[in-house]
Amino acid sequence: MELTQDTPGLSGYLAADEAVDHEHPLVRETAARLAADTSGPHAYARAAYEYVRDTIPHSSDSGDPRVSWRASDVLATRNGICHAKSHALAALLRARSIPVGFCYQKHEVVHGLIALWLPAEERWARQDPRGNKPGVDAQFRLDREQLAWPVRPELGEADYGTVHSAPHPAVLRALQRAGDVTQLMRLLPTALPAPGDGAP
Repeated sequence: MELTQDTPGLSGYLAADEAVDHEHPLVRETAARLAADTSGPHAYARAAYEYVRDTIPHSSDSGDPRVSWRASDVLATRNGICHAKSHALAALLRARSIPVGFCYQKHEVVHGLIALWLPAEERWARQDPRGNKPGVDAQFRLDREQLAWPVRPELGEADYGTVHSAPHPAVLRALQRAGDVTQLMRLLPTALPAPGDGAP
């Protein structure tokens, strides 16, 4: 699908903020450790993706009721839903100067993933660090997408085509307000209200 930026240029997709705190020592330390075993941005991006996908369980799979949303907290607690894991992956990539934005899909609730921009590709490529399980096989790919959840338009599901430079406020608000994962599932939006995303 064609992806459009919500911010001109790429500098906004490298910024640190409250959720993507890539200047935090734990984020920097983790990024340095991953970079030491890789060569070049492509290999690092894959390593960071697989690290977040495979070593940080999705809360719904692990049964962990805690809600994390700040990248450093996701890395520290080794816990998070798709949105939190996307924040962690974005922080690890931005820590190595790889532009990253946030993308969303409309399912029963809004699902979060990332899009990255690698120098050799010169385009946005969506990646889904949700975490695999039976029936879910997301992979780091640049030739084609292999996401956790393909959308089913006949069920009202949709891909949002905007690459957001920061986590969507409606999603971030839900993460920050929820006392546990059960409450979070009730607070997460079922659709994004932002104009121009091409979804209802």
